[in-house]
Amino acid sequence: MVQFHEQIISELIEEPPNGSGLVILSSGLSLPKLISSLLLLHSPSQGSLLLLSPTSAALKSQILHHHNPHNRISEISAELPAHQRFSLYSSGSIFFITPRILIVDLLNSKIPTSAIAGLVILTAHSLSETSTEAFIVRIFRSLNRDAYVRAFSDKPHSMVSGFSKAERIMKCLCIRKLHLWPRFHVYVSQELEKEAPEVVDIRVPMAKYMVAIQKAILEVMDGCLKEMKKTNKVDVEDLTVENGLFKSFDEIVRRQLDPIWHTLGKKTKQLVSDLKTLRKLLDYLVRYDAVTYLKYLDTLRVSESYRSVWMFAESSYKIFELAKKRVYRFVASDGSKLSSPSKSSTSKKRKLKGGADDNENKKVGGSSSMNTNVSIVLDEVLEEAPKWKVLREVLEEIEEERQEQALSSEELVRDEEVDSGIVLVACKDERSCLQLEQCITNGPRKVMQQEWENYLLNKVQLRDLQTRFKKKPKEPKGFGILDGVMPVAPAQNAEPSGINKQEHGALVAAASEIKNRLKNDNVGVDPQPEASGQGGGRGKQKVRSKKEIPNNCKSHGNKDNKSSKKALDGSSSENEGQTDEVDPAAAGGFSEAICHVASTDKGVLCRHVQAPEATASGNANKPIPPAYFYALESGQPILDILNPSVIIVYHPDMTFVREIEVHKAENPSKKLKVYFLFYEDSTEVQKFEASIRRENGAFESLIRQKSLMMIPVDQDAHYLGLNSSVEAQGTSSQNSITRKAGGRKEADKEMQVIVDMREFMSSLPNVLHQKGMRIIPVTLEVGDYILSPFICVERKSIQDLFMSFTSGRLYNQVEMMVRFYKIPVLLIEFSQDKSFSFQSANDIGDDVTPTNVISKLSLLVLHFPRLRIIWSRSMHATAEIFAALKANQDEPDEAKAMRVGVPSEEGIIDNDVRAENYNTFAMEFLRRLPGVSDSNYRAIMDGCKSLAELALLPVEGLAELMGGHKAARTLREFLDAKYPTLL
Repeated sequence: MVQFHEQIISELIEEPPNGSGLVILSSGLSLPKLISSLLLLHSPSQGSLLLLSPTSAALKSQILHHHNPHNRISEISAELPAHQRFSLYSSGSIFFITPRILIVDLLNSKIPTSAIAGLVILTAHSLSETSTEAFIVRIFRSLNRDAYVRAFSDKPHSMVSGFSKAERIMKCLCIRKLHLWPRFHVYVSQELEKEAPEVVDIRVPMAKYMVAIQKAILEVMDGCLKEMKKTNKVDVEDLTVENGLFKSFDEIVRRQLDPIWHTLGKKTKQLVSDLKTLRKLLDYLVRYDAVTYLKYLDTLRVSESYRSVWMFAESSYKIFELAKKRVYRFVASDGSKLSSPSKSSTSKKRKLKGGADDNENKKVGGSSSMNTNVSIVLDEVLEEAPKWKVLREVLEEIEEERQEQALSSEELVRDEEVDSGIVLVACKDERSCLQLEQCITNGPRKVMQQEWENYLLNKVQLRDLQTRFKKKPKEPKGFGILDGVMPVAPAQNAEPSGINKQEHGALVAAASEIKNRLKNDNVGVDPQPEASGQGGGRGKQKVRSKKEIPNNCKSHGNKDNKSSKKALDGSSSENEGQTDEVDPAAAGGFSEAICHVASTDKGVLCRHVQAPEATASGNANKPIPPAYFYALESGQPILDILNPSVIIVYHPDMTFVREIEVHKAENPSKKLKVYFLFYEDSTEVQKFEASIRRENGAFESLIRQKSLMMIPVDQDAHYLGLNSSVEAQGTSSQNSITRKAGGRKEADKEMQVIVDMREFMSSLPNVLHQKGMRIIPVTLEVGDYILSPFICVERKSIQDLFMSFTSGRLYNQVEMMVRFYKIPVLLIEFSQDKSFSFQSANDIGDDVTPTNVISKLSLLVLHFPRLRIIWSRSMHATAEIFAALKANQDEPDEAKAMRVGVPSEEGIIDNDVRAENYNTFAMEFLRRLPGVSDSNYRAIMDGCKSLAELALLPVEGLAELMGGHKAARTLREFLDAKYPTLL
């Protein structure tokens, strides 16, 4: 354990009176290790310790990994019966528990709170005043004031979003002490920089097309931000290109626009979506290969071209054209010029139309308006990522250094215990990890060729689908406006139509050629492009099930360390202009490499081991060391598992860099060398540096908030928290009791609300409890909230309302409420920070349409006339509405509410409104008879006491009850018909 972890734990435990506190760490400072070290200090004599299960499974698995394996942490779930959960609460052990089951047990008094030592909350940055965790702490503190509550967070930027968020979280958790531990803290910086790893910072120059695409995307993003500023509805300070590089930018914009979302125009709404798309384009440019990037652009062209704003910007045309040039080019020439292409050319050319070799090449049909002497030639560029070659050079350099060290036996013996010899390559996602492994195994050219073939095969499949479902016109059509249709073409299709048809035909012809060749060779190729990067050394892979790698490697990229940086010899100069070149040795030299893949649930760890045959050809194929390729997004504690001696950070990330620093501080005697691969002058560098500045700014803001923070404390030095509002109401009622008939009038009774167990996923029970209502959690078959013996409420959020209409679930729920309760209520609850509107006024039509939610609501009300609909602006408004509805109403009975809708052993359902005066089964049978409808079945039940009496009535009597002779004859004929005639 690092020393600053000991300092954090000592400050937290020594804090009077009970060691409660909120700890905010910099991202990557090993929060799971800190929590596991804190758990080791727990003693069973103190009582049970409850850890609220985090939403992130990676954080939970990391804590379990670092915890003592002899003292495992069990989990309390809803599958365990109540008596078994009670015994676990009293055992004095450490447990993970979900917030929903904990709050239900607290409300039902099924927890011995005196036997609980404390609560640990692992993701404090996700809390709010209405969250379930705040509800738990409020009830828990009211029952046990001596227990501690400790909250942790390693997302400082999330703690400063909103007004005084840290202070509000401390209030709702009843915590008085805030502990801040940034990366620039004196204890942290001294320890991490004392034995810093050796760092090599490699700046890889981007290819010219990548630079141009990045510039075009930034221009389009800047234009979209300027258009957004013109709306005067968003804070201008937040609208910067640097903020636009992060996911949190979407949250910032939506948080400002959600309350007025229904008043915005379509253009403003589309700009919000476009900024998200442009951020992805910047990220994918430096992460994925050229073919995958082009394929993503093709999907955007199809899905967003008709409504997108950014695609009609001036620079968007460059993005699509330059992305094409990274993969292929179309060259117009006659056949003679391409009859004998040069063998030294770095690109492979296919002649697809015209010339003397039409029998060998696919000829495009007569869709071209050009001269027959001019041909369209497909020139495959297949630009490789510049980092690929640099990665290989780094691996070769590592192997050369090890061979030099091996010559000296003294150094080898001395470093044997501290140098593991493991090389770890850290990538951002699993796809990049597997693709890099294939580049080392099969060579970059082969990987790009496989991606290209899969791309073309998708073109063929798309063309086959279009031709299969395309309707042939019955008569010839004209051109353009003469047909009455104005074709809308994307901005990138500005060339003459003949050229576009020829280019499309050339692509399809090339794809057909590949398809036929693969069919002739009897080679199966997966047409999905995603599969191309997941081969992992095909044919020579072995799945290793003995090593299961847990999930915990986040990406950190912190330049706060003062480690020396040196440039890789010759890396920058050798990489310039390398993207258009093909390394013939790399294409075949590593075909004999062996790759072992250890597959896990959320990530893949590939180990590349070069076979001896791969180096037999001499200097052309330099040897490389065994390397593990690891996906950072899987969140596994990979550094503690592998203990690598060399780490290549292929996709720099601040979190992972800090994890490397902590790992080196824990192992000061270990030799560790770290390579950083950055694209020079790219948004990758800008985003990395901005993430550090953003976190430092967040901590500076938290430091200022801490100096000005005001925490209310009562006379007994106990924290008031959110219970103060409830207590104040009780005090005021006691003070004003003399005004109520001289004190002879009794105080108001405590309101009770029966709540379905599934509703504790929302925050409404918490808000109702804040208003002073008693919450009774039970399992309800009908409704979500029972306010009185007659009032049943079915609560629907906006998203749930749309889903319920789509699935038909809402109709059944309302039918059950109408059947068992006299006042069924449908509560439609909006979010407080969003617009109080289904849709804008312009989107509401005059006619009833099946797809419109207003039309569906209208039909629902027409079908169930007794249904009441309540519109609520927020959860707090819902609590006020519930209090008003419960006025002058009796309190609901818990036992009766649980029996509603549940048939007994005899098949009788209690509290059935229809069953009070009628035989329910006979009534259902009556409504299914011919001639009986919703308009006349009530009159029939009033005129006949039973079905037997109905069967004896003549046609005239039936006509009087049913309101017409036609319906009466239909029913009479059905009743008098003989059995064989019904067959």
